[in-house]
Amino acid sequence: MHSEIAKRLKLRYAPVAILFTDEKPPGALEFAAGRWGCVAALLTAAAKGRRAVFSRTTFGCEGGGVGLGLSDQYSEGVEYFLSTGKEGAPPVGGIREPEAFKKTPALAKEWMESIPSIAVPEEYVVFKPLPAVDSAEEEPQAVVFYANPDQLTALIVLANYGRPGHDSVIAPFAAGCQTTCLFPLSEAGKGRPQAVIGMTDVSVRPRIDADLLSFSVPYVMFREMEDNVPGSFLDKHEWQKIADRIPGTN
Repeated sequence: MHSEIAKRLKLRYAPVAILFTDEKPPGALEFAAGRWGCVAALLTAAAKGRRAVFSRTTFGCEGGGVGLGLSDQYSEGVEYFLSTGKEGAPPVGGIREPEAFKKTPALAKEWMESIPSIAVPEEYVVFKPLPAVDSAEEEPQAVVFYANPDQLTALIVLANYGRPGHDSVIAPFAAGCQTTCLFPLSEAGKGRPQAVIGMTDVSVRPRIDADLLSFSVPYVMFREMEDNVPGSFLDKHEWQKIADRIPGTN
């Protein structure tokens, strides 16, 4: 599947398609059942050309299960890991030190209960480089771009280009996999879905290039943005001045 956006923005890595399926793709990267792993690491691998698959026993960590729509809740006590910690609490993902992403366990608990919840009906969630998607046989649920500040600027402008107002993009506080998967997937069923800036999770930043963030959209919004490229600012001289300083091509 071709992306004119990726071509115009000269993305470093391919956009990643998120797909649901009941057939496990052969040769895809997958965590061992019941073992800890970071979904963001496999998203990065997919952006670099690999394929990754997740099931209800191979989603890597609790946040990843929720972020992929393969699990609908955190276990009791995770609010302490996200905040101040608790004496005697077991480590999460081999890490004993609390993350301190929320000031108190109560705030962490409230956040856990506030994020969207989706339930993937299929057996597997698959990450695949968008160019490897055969549009005649499969349709992504969402598309994820890795973008530097110049490219992210263009994506934000394009997301708002064909719409009234100014709020077609959000940047929620959440785990990396939740901003790239859960939030855009939950937007898919809305009449006016929003794009999601992500990978602002401190714990996953080491797993992607230092100058990149993610920009994720439900598939219907991806198609909307692709259709809006011709005649937009991407054809104009102001964008060309920026494009000229972006190295390489997608």
